Amino acid sequence: MNIILLGYPGSGKGTLAKDLSKTLDMVHVSTGDILRDEMAKKTPLGTEATSYMAGGRLVPDRLVMDMLKARLGTESRGLLFDGFPRTVAQAEALDAWFASRGQEIDAVVFLNVAESVVMARLGSRRTCTGCGKIYNVVSNPPAKEGVCDVCGKPLATREDDKVEVITRRIQVYKDQTEPLLAYYRASANFLEADGGKTPDAVTRDVLGLLRVKP
Repeated sequence: MNIILLGYPGSGKGTLAKDLSKTLDMVHVSTGDILRDEMAKKTPLGTEATSYMAGGRLVPDRLVMDMLKARLGTESRGLLFDGFPRTVAQAEALDAWFASRGQEIDAVVFLNVAESVVMARLGSRRTCTGCGKIYNVVSNPPAKEGVCDVCGKPLATREDDKVEVITRRIQVYKDQTEPLLAYYRASANFLEADGGKTPDAVTRDVLGLLRVKP
């Protein structure tokens, strides 16, 4: 099974993806995580991506698709895309890649969350500088303020979680990503879930939509 998760930045795609990939034994494909890894390693791709992500802009399709093909070309398990594709052009490129492999997208899950909720979530998000675990200082705070429960490293606000960048990310989403909803709604595999619920509830709902028992 190959699945795409869509929604605003901060809609809960990453958390849901981790739950689904574990339950369904799928490969969690997060272009954001992969890009941040490349940025941390200061690879040529990471260096080029830094200027885009820090400014709340999308990384060019060419870089994203080449990276995905290289990383996933030999993978035999089902793929779970977290927040990718982000544009119709990327969706078409992804469809073409799957077709070349004799495969297809089995489900597109859209997490519907109000913009005000997204703003509040992202503004409260903190990321561990060590292991990358994500916290929310309002709904899911660490046991000790500013310190990761898992590895003990300091928590920080990512550049793309700062207020001015969040505003730009949301506008970019509206301009470039919302057309994907029209692109995928034409498919019988398009599913929609209420992303405003608790993470556990969202996971249960989506597994139900996928006809998989929680």
